[in-house]
Amino acid sequence: MLNLPASPKQHLIIFSRYPEPGKTKTRLIPALGNIGAANLQREMTEHTIFQVQELQKAIAISVEVRFAGGDLQLMQDWLGLDLVYQSQGEGDLGSRMARSLFDAFQSGAEKVIIIGTDCPGVNAQILATAFEKLHTFDLVLGPAIDGGYYLIGLRQPIRELFINIEWGTAQVFQKTVDIAQKLHVSYINLSSLADIDRPEDLPIWEQALAGEMREIG
Repeated sequence: MLNLPASPKQHLIIFSRYPEPGKTKTRLIPALGNIGAANLQREMTEHTIFQVQELQKAIAISVEVRFAGGDLQLMQDWLGLDLVYQSQGEGDLGSRMARSLFDAFQSGAEKVIIIGTDCPGVNAQILATAFEKLHTFDLVLGPAIDGGYYLIGLRQPIRELFINIEWGTAQVFQKTVDIAQKLHVSYINLSSLADIDRPEDLPIWEQALAGEMREIG
């Protein structure tokens, strides 16, 4: 059982990676170099955490960071002591996501959402909408423009959604929808957003930052 903070009925899991140069955002290394790619990973995670903290001002949710690379000490030194951290553990992305969902439901959560940190368009409003949709639907998906998804939310663990999927391909979202339909799971899609995985995606991040600066200014 995880030691989650109070009122974990709505639980948000952030999948991230410790920003170690050469081991993170590897598809961006040709454009940014090892350190530049790691710095982008660092910035995008911090951007996501900021949006989640904005959401916490509006609705009661518990939050945990599931990390790969690094260790608990490094994660706490980076993102602070206010967050719950848990290693992603072994296995492919599907088994790691399924495990994190199962743990959250075991710990008493009733609505669980997983997000990554690659999608600067994920903001507090989108996350609030996703939790709201889980009142009505069994499954909420946030489709990414590259064919994956940036968000998945469930009211109960459905292991089948994470099995026999080729993660990192353009078929991930469609395959997930196909499984949901086959299982007669009610689902709804959020707005499509862009992930930042490749050098050609970098302008999306720059636009997001420019938009934030306008909001602050």
